[in-house]
Amino acid sequence: MEIKEINEKVQQESVFLSTLYAEIGKVIVGQKYFIDRLLIALLGDGHILVEGVPGLAKTLSVSTLCDCIQTKFQRIQFTPDLLPADLIGTLVYNPRETSFSVKKGPIFSNLVLADEINRAPAKVQSALLESMQERQVTISEETYKLEQPFMVLATQNPIEQEGTYPLPEAQVDRFMLKVKIGYPTKEEELEIIERMTSKEKPKANKVIGVKEIFHAREVMQEIYVDKKVKEYIVNLIFATREPDKYGAKDLKGLIAYGASPRASIYLTIASKANAFLHGRGYITPEDVKAVGYDVLRHRIIFTYEAEAENITTDDIVKRLFEEVEVP
Repeated sequence: MEIKEINEKVQQESVFLSTLYAEIGKVIVGQKYFIDRLLIALLGDGHILVEGVPGLAKTLSVSTLCDCIQTKFQRIQFTPDLLPADLIGTLVYNPRETSFSVKKGPIFSNLVLADEINRAPAKVQSALLESMQERQVTISEETYKLEQPFMVLATQNPIEQEGTYPLPEAQVDRFMLKVKIGYPTKEEELEIIERMTSKEKPKANKVIGVKEIFHAREVMQEIYVDKKVKEYIVNLIFATREPDKYGAKDLKGLIAYGASPRASIYLTIASKANAFLHGRGYITPEDVKAVGYDVLRHRIIFTYEAEAENITTDDIVKRLFEEVEVP
């Protein structure tokens, strides 16, 4: 298929996005960057981890997106006393029939909001890991497939806050994107006060179904990726592993482990989704840069030297984007 045809197809099939943005905008003030990232994860069939201090409408944004889609939604509040069975379900004994039956947990849904995910202990995290990666759940000896679409939208407070556990690296890597959100502008905060203190609270309506999401995903797969752009993506990932070979010798002692091949896959998919959001049938290096921080920031593991110098993964990603040649 010619790029012109793909372009026209993407423009036709992405029309529903304007309706979706308008509906989300009834409730959420600003947060365009964050809402874009939620849609990129949804279109890219990935999971998203959102970090920010309490009160920034992380949960509200996620639940509003779910309100707009005709699909099953579950919110799970992660707490230190949460058990794996509270998440995935368990076997229940029926004394009358002297048999066990399966009681499925809240993970059996399409869109799962894992609220304050880093407040739950390691056993719960490992139970969530299987469902995120394999799209299945094991209860006793039986394995149950999860319905499609299946997406985990997790929120976490900054790790420095009291009562939080750092997430295992293996689990963090399963998230397509890790998004950091900050405070609203003064104008946005005035609008937030206006909306949230009025007599009638705004509410989003269901405006799209699962069919539109599946169809958009099919069209998105056809988006053209030039060989030079693919090489650019691979060079960026290799630069996280061998920064000295890409002109960033000062980073060699700061990175303990670079990004895995999963990062290359997710960076390509997220770039396609970003192009789809902008109604384009091809991806550019600007698409890669637009999603690069969100795909890479949780996949680069520091050395102790980097921590001692207060260097963040965002600093490292910024440096790599400066050094790796753009096609």
